[in-house]
Amino acid sequence: MAHKEETIGKFAEMIARAALMAAGWSGVSKPETEEPYDILATDPTSGEIKRFQVKTIRDRTKERGYLTVNGRKNTGLPYTVADADYFIGVLIEAGVTKAYMFENRGLTEYWMPRKNEGKREWVEMPLNLDRAFLAALENEAEAV
Repeated sequence: MAHKEETIGKFAEMIARAALMAAGWSGVSKPETEEPYDILATDPTSGEIKRFQVKTIRDRTKERGYLTVNGRKNTGLPYTVADADYFIGVLIEAGVTKAYMFENRGLTEYWMPRKNEGKREWVEMPLNLDRAFLAALENEAEAV
């Protein structure tokens, strides 16, 4: 049986990949070798390939008043922009799973007050696949 933390981490990566696809990102994939990023995906607007580091969100609203994502690698150093372009933080609570995307700014910790969820620099990602939205993206790409 997998360790609890490993199960949570793998689940968070699956949620992050699903959220990217629901948001219209294509070519969503995992690297075959050990890399500092967890996911590669193609931006639906620019066509650029971006690297994502996935982290579980810690709910520290009771102690500190905000949600946090650890921005450190196993070495203790922060992820640089050369390591990953974006973070996807996945909040896993009883009955609720949410995903947020935000830019990697080379910090050791990222935080967001609970009352401002989805605002500021953290953008909440859809977890439901909207076929009409994907069709509109496809039509937009064909028109260019």
